[in-house]
Amino acid sequence: MANFTKKAIKEAFISLIEQRPLSNITIKDIVKECGINRNSFYYHYQDLPSLIEEIIKEEAEAIIEKYPSVSSIVECFDAITEFASHNKKAIMHIYRSVNREVFERNLMEVSDYFVSNYINIVLSDDKFNSLDKKTVITFYKSVCFGLVMEWLNCEMSEDFSKEIRKIFLIRKDFSKEIEDLLQEQL
Repeated sequence: MANFTKKAIKEAFISLIEQRPLSNITIKDIVKECGINRNSFYYHYQDLPSLIEEIIKEEAEAIIEKYPSVSSIVECFDAITEFASHNKKAIMHIYRSVNREVFERNLMEVSDYFVSNYINIVLSDDKFNSLDKKTVITFYKSVCFGLVMEWLNCEMSEDFSKEIRKIFLIRKDFSKEIEDLLQEQL
């Protein structure tokens, strides 16, 4: 029964956030939407930010699970933006809210996962030390994170998304470039 109630609360919140800004959603609205009392909400969640954090974390974990490996930096970007594209209104309402730091932290974790996965495949050779790999991962996860944040700032513009994909496609052989640069340092 507890899982059913938590699921109902999450679904009610997602439904409401698709319709209006986060600042216009109260716990009263959520419990009314899913037909429970306030005590049931507070049994599962401390407050609205804790509900939002759990939803964002679960969605980030679902994206990671869906993509156990990636073969290109474009695929990293596509995986990161896929969920946001399907839930555009909700994402923009959360992005514009005071809970943005939770969103950003989870976006960085997802960016780190995909870029780490990709870089560890591309630079799988033992001749690259872990510090070199970590440096490359830090750089590219920051690039992905920054581009996704800029995409959100552009209201998830389809044109900007295409522009980012072009940047990655132009630089698609960057893995060879990274490998050559790291080889020069050996």
